[in-house]
Amino acid sequence: MDFDRLNKLTARSFNDQKAIIKKVMQGKKVLCRKCGQPLRLVLPGGETRPGIRCARGCTDIELDFA
Repeated sequence: MDFDRLNKLTARSFNDQKAIIKKVMQGKKVLCRKCGQPLRLVLPGGETRPGIRCARGCTDIELDFA
């Protein structure tokens, strides 16, 4: 197994998710890469767990609001 390649892919994925979170929390329109639906921020206190997700559930980034 090529650990260097795995580390690069993991770092890229983390940075991509961090950029998505930043844009959505700034109120910018970001579309799901798979279905093209807009991503929305779900805040704590609702029926679903907090995070960023699309209507279809293709993108589901769980956030911890402490």
